[in-house]
Amino acid sequence: MECMFGPALWSWPSTYGFTEDLCRIGAGVSLPGIIAAKCGAEVILSDSSEWPHCLDICRQSCQMNDLPRVHVVGLTWGHVSQDLLALPPQDIILASDVFFEPEDFEDILTTVYFLMLRNPKVQLWSTYQVRSADWSVEALLYKWDMKCVHIPLKSFGADKDIAESALPGNHTIEMLVISFAKDSFGITSKAY
Repeated sequence: MECMFGPALWSWPSTYGFTEDLCRIGAGVSLPGIIAAKCGAEVILSDSSEWPHCLDICRQSCQMNDLPRVHVVGLTWGHVSQDLLALPPQDIILASDVFFEPEDFEDILTTVYFLMLRNPKVQLWSTYQVRSADWSVEALLYKWDMKCVHIPLKSFGADKDIAESALPGNHTIEMLVISFAKDSFGITSKAY
């Protein structure tokens, strides 16, 4: 429950009052995307095309929340499909706790890179649970000409109550924003 529910709450301040086009990758139970849609964003939910039951769960979440205009598509990280090619340019890509298996990191960033080519100003907003201090996307960000900005949970009040867990053990949650390292003029910008 922590990985499905908690990161959605940490995404809440970022989506509140948000009206841009938004794609939610690895939607799972869809809570961050549902919240964004309820706040007025144009939302596309996606999960693996190889798991139709996950896509059905996304559709059920939309139905139960009276969101008939939210589209659900099957996207498998690292695969170029007709559904991926048909996506309109996005402004924000929400990804709640998708960085949990290092062997998937490049496939995730490959898919994000493709979406960034459609709109070079798109950003990936992601919350994730730190599972190992040895796991990093830094080399992959460099490879794909991306930058990452760490967003302290404290900056939007999620360091207390919301981010604390009653589950056993320590859980460190991080938020990051990934974008192209160069702006539309080809100038490299620095992450802070």
